Amino acid sequence: MPRKKDNLPPPPAGQSFEDALAGLESIVESMEHEQLPLEELVSSYEQGSALLNHCEAILKTARGRIELITLRSHNECSPEAAAASAHAPALPPGMEEDPNDDDDIRLF
Repeated sequence: MPRKKDNLPPPPAGQSFEDALAGLESIVESMEHEQLPLEELVSSYEQGSALLNHCEAILKTARGRIELITLRSHNECSPEAAAASAHAPALPPGMEEDPNDDDDIRLF
């Protein structure tokens, strides 16, 4: 018999990635293998969408933190970066300043 899922709340803001992912997997599993009424399917889809957005936000934050750690590590290990950091803000590898760049916005 299908489980009743009335008015499911959105995921709490402090919910861990692992808990949100487990909840999302549970929703997908029930939607794939249970005979749910249309209203429950829509409700489950809505909750799954909220959990997916929550997981993506956590991943985006983690990705930004990793990129920052990588840039800091690269800047601390590079002797050129140590000398350059005294004169200008550090840029990520491959993003060196173009001396011919006049700061105009270009579309092509």
